[in-house]
Amino acid sequence: MATISDKLQLVGGRIRAAVSQFARPEGSVTLLAVSKTFPAATIREAVAAGQHRFGENYVQEALDKMAELADLREQIEWHMIGPIQSNKTRAVAEHFDWVHTVDRLKIAQRLNDQRPDHLPPLQVCVQVNTSGEESKSGIAPDEALALAREVADLPRLRLRGVMALPAPSANPAEQSRQLAAVRAVYEDLRAQGLPLDTLSMGMSSDLEAAVAQGSTMVRVGTALFGQR
Repeated sequence: MATISDKLQLVGGRIRAAVSQFARPEGSVTLLAVSKTFPAATIREAVAAGQHRFGENYVQEALDKMAELADLREQIEWHMIGPIQSNKTRAVAEHFDWVHTVDRLKIAQRLNDQRPDHLPPLQVCVQVNTSGEESKSGIAPDEALALAREVADLPRLRLRGVMALPAPSANPAEQSRQLAAVRAVYEDLRAQGLPLDTLSMGMSSDLEAAVAQGSTMVRVGTALFGQR
């Protein structure tokens, strides 16, 4: 049975192959291991195998794992990749390093106001909803620029880029179409002068298509940890 170390090697190989295939710069795509619903022991094993960035969807679950893994705090970069309720912003601001799911100014302002002064600015991405699915979080693409500019002005946040969750598809052409729509938002914000460097898109099933469309951070769970 493949270990987490084995799976990290396999996923890393997929990323490197895609980077080469699509003529992306070496090292330009980062792996974010999506550890939601998996226990702290699994994260500990992944850290031992060399993985240091982890994405969590649920605040309380993440806080429990952070407490259990407190001895590894300096080795782990915690990313919030799930929707954030207003009553959870303080916990996120105090304990996470990154937030990928800012889609409302109110949430951004609360994260800014509640970020402790002794911590560096919270790294954030604006989440866009390019598929128009009502069940998905994210701001409409034509509203992303205004929100991004407001986020960029908040002193305790650092705007890094754009994140999206395209509708699942097994069709490579459809994957590419949806991912290209996300990239278009990212490139538009950059063209408007926002200093973005992060395009957070791509998962286990479509990471190659995401790399082809310019992703700089792929969020992989199933291929590393198995089915939930």
